[in-house]
Amino acid sequence: MSVMPGRRSILVAAGAAAAAAAGAAGTAEAVGRTPRGPVVIGHRGAAGWRPEHTAASYTYAVRAGADWIEPDLVVTGDQRLVVRHENEISGTTDIAAHPEFADRRTTKTIDGRAVTGWFTEDFTLAELRTLRAVERLPAVRNRNTVFDGREQIMTFEEVVELARDLSRRHRRTVAVFPETKHPTYFRSIGLPLEPLLARAVRRARLRGHECVVQSFEPDSLHRIAAERLGVPLWQALGTTGGPYGHPVTYKEMMTPAGLREIASYARWIGPDKSSVVPPSTLVADAHAAGLRVGAYTFRAENQYLPADLRRGTDPNAFGDAFAEYERHFALGVDAVVTDFPDLAATARDDRPDAART
Repeated sequence: MSVMPGRRSILVAAGAAAAAAAGAAGTAEAVGRTPRGPVVIGHRGAAGWRPEHTAASYTYAVRAGADWIEPDLVVTGDQRLVVRHENEISGTTDIAAHPEFADRRTTKTIDGRAVTGWFTEDFTLAELRTLRAVERLPAVRNRNTVFDGREQIMTFEEVVELARDLSRRHRRTVAVFPETKHPTYFRSIGLPLEPLLARAVRRARLRGHECVVQSFEPDSLHRIAAERLGVPLWQALGTTGGPYGHPVTYKEMMTPAGLREIASYARWIGPDKSSVVPPSTLVADAHAAGLRVGAYTFRAENQYLPADLRRGTDPNAFGDAFAEYERHFALGVDAVVTDFPDLAATARDDRPDAART
């Protein structure tokens, strides 16, 4: 397996105009339900089987049945979008083993919280290329550590190019599902994510069936909407508190009135999977507001499953993940965000009422 998906540039259409905003609602339909049922979204690729945000993780996800792949976006000091779970990279790269970067370890306040480590914005892309990805949860997914050190950090453009390569290889459209991470923080240090993402979407000529943009921060999504890219937007929702820098709480956003407000700028909501379980009426309320629902994050290990679906006492052993997918499909979710897209695709496609293709 090659370390990177290829060196040819995806930006072959520099300066191409975005799709008209009036087409956004129509393009949202193209990335809604597939003929088989709910959309399967590979969370950072196939994070249950490979170190996240690597070419191997994204490739495995699509091979396993993912319809979309999710790159979390942060930025470098030379204004390149790279894919990492956080801008602090000590847990997802081997940077601690690079003595040449020891003096860049620091403490910063990110979204009101003190964080110590190494941060992407303090490096150029060329410097980050010298690092290698590692498993973020080695205690939980020790099996994945065999892949440590094999792959470089990818740019967003490279993920798009890989998605298109995989689309051709598998003869179906694989969409990218980028998330703007800590957008208020990056804006505060003069490295706003939204213009960089808009430029990349335009240059790659991404359309609504190829891209959905997500964020927990409504302001970030409003800034993307103002770019008139013609791609659907996804409002992610937490379980406590509210979006950083916003007075509204997630609980308020999930009321019928809050959902109607979200529907004025987004086509999807992305709640935690626990937020849609009865007695919650969130799925029905969202559908009534014209929104689609993509629940996150589905994992197979006991510690991430409801108590009644755990098997044995080992928190890292697999429980009855299939039963959890079945419950949420029965609730009417339109997508699932999962570390194990193979399990989600199997659960979806094996349902008695699943349409066959």
